[in-house]
Amino acid sequence: MDTPRAQPADGRGAAIPGTQAVTRATDLLRLVTAAGVEGRTSHELARDAGLSRATAHRLLGALRAAGMVDRDDETGRWLPGPELYVMGTVAAARYDVTAVARDIVRSLAARTEESAFLSVRRGDETVCLLREEGAFPIRSFVLSEGVRFPLGVASAGTAILAYLPDAEAEAYLARHPELGDHWGAAHDVKRLRERRAETRDQGYALNPGLIVEGSWGMGAAVFDRQGRPEYALSLTGVEFRFSPDRIPSLGRILLAHAHELSARLGATR
Repeated sequence: MDTPRAQPADGRGAAIPGTQAVTRATDLLRLVTAAGVEGRTSHELARDAGLSRATAHRLLGALRAAGMVDRDDETGRWLPGPELYVMGTVAAARYDVTAVARDIVRSLAARTEESAFLSVRRGDETVCLLREEGAFPIRSFVLSEGVRFPLGVASAGTAILAYLPDAEAEAYLARHPELGDHWGAAHDVKRLRERRAETRDQGYALNPGLIVEGSWGMGAAVFDRQGRPEYALSLTGVEFRFSPDRIPSLGRILLAHAHELSARLGATR
């Protein structure tokens, strides 16, 4: 699966004077972490970050010296570095919701027999935090921990986008007119507006193979203490598992788990 081209997470970084190098370095970090244990080559990172190979190599060298990334000497692939683990451990005390959500994600996978996920909103993207496999032996591998998608592309991001205030959602769409070009006509501004309305009508988002043909997904927004859609639960599976007679049942199970997690986050955060 191709990793989305890196962009400033909130769409604003490029407008702040003197931040170009920082923005480029953080874009590279996002791409490296999204690749997980498989890693990525310098060529792939430079291409997806929109940088020359020399610039990408120089920034990656600086990040490696700081312990933020590491490089496999045999394969030449770049991987998350040890300092990221240390920093993540410290940050988890404030931001990690996986301990609260893990049993809910497991329950969702067990009830549906599909792969279940927890994603969090980070600026204009969603990041997958948890994956739990269902019992059904044929699986979709579009999503895994660390993978990022723009809001409105995967079902989790569509669910979150649907429940953002209208002005905030329209500002996002204005910042990203390129979504239709990068992800196909089903993700142009007109269709994303239609999908927002469809999601709000039924309570959950449906992705009928729009990212990878034959791989379907469903997502439901999860709300924080302030009532904002900052997380999402989602399911993925092969197309025939999302038949018209089964989708409503999956939707009810998904929404019930999303409501339970929203209630927990409202009580604990």
